[in-house]
Amino acid sequence: MPSLSERAYRIIRQQILRAEIPPGEKLKIEVLEREHALSSSPLREALNRLVAEKLVVADDRRGFRAASMSVADLQDITNFRLVVELAALAQSIANGTDEWEGATVAAFHGLKKVRERLRNDGTVLNEWTEKHKAFHIALVSAAPSTRLVSTCSVLFDQAERYRRFAKTNQSHLRDTDAEHLHLMEAAIARKADLAVALLREHITLTAKKVIAIQTNT
Repeated sequence: MPSLSERAYRIIRQQILRAEIPPGEKLKIEVLEREHALSSSPLREALNRLVAEKLVVADDRRGFRAASMSVADLQDITNFRLVVELAALAQSIANGTDEWEGATVAAFHGLKKVRERLRNDGTVLNEWTEKHKAFHIALVSAAPSTRLVSTCSVLFDQAERYRRFAKTNQSHLRDTDAEHLHLMEAAIARKADLAVALLREHITLTAKKVIAIQTNT
C-alpha cells in the first residue's frame, strides 16, 4: 500500500496532467486537506515532488500553484524531448531483444484498440493517454540507461497537459494511427535512422498542432 504522501502525489499529479486542476490554479493546503482527507505533511511532500517535476510552482509568499502553460514552455519541452527521446530510441533499437520487440508490438496494439473506441467515446481519453505513454516508453525501454528512459517518461508527462488541451479544443481527432504504425514497424525492423526521423516528425507535428490551437483560442 502506498504511503500517504505517495497517494497524495499520484492523485494531484493525475489531476494536473488531466487538466482537472487548471494551469496556474492555487493549490491551497487547507483545501487539499478537505478534498483528500489528508494532513498537511504528506500533501507538502507530494507538492514538493511535483515542483521537482515542474508540474507545480512554489512561491514563498503565495504557496503552491499548478504550473502555467505557454507556447515557450511547450517549445522547451519539445526541444528537450527531441534530444532525449531520439537518443533513447536509437539506443533501444541497438540493444532491443525479442522480448522488447514483442512488448513494443503489444503496446502498439493496445493503443490502437483504445484509439478505435476513442473516435466514438470520449470517456476513454484517460485510458488512451495511458496506452499512448505505454507505447512511447516501450519503444525506448531497451535503452541501457535507466535515467534516460526515466527522463523520457517525465518529459512525456509534462507534454501531456498540452496534448490534453489540444484534444479538448480541436474540432476533429488527428489520425495518429499511421504515424504510430510506421514508427513501430521501423523500430522492430531495426531501421534506426528511419525510426528516429519518424519520431522527430511525430513529436514536432504534435507541438505544432498544439501551438496552433493555443494561439487560436
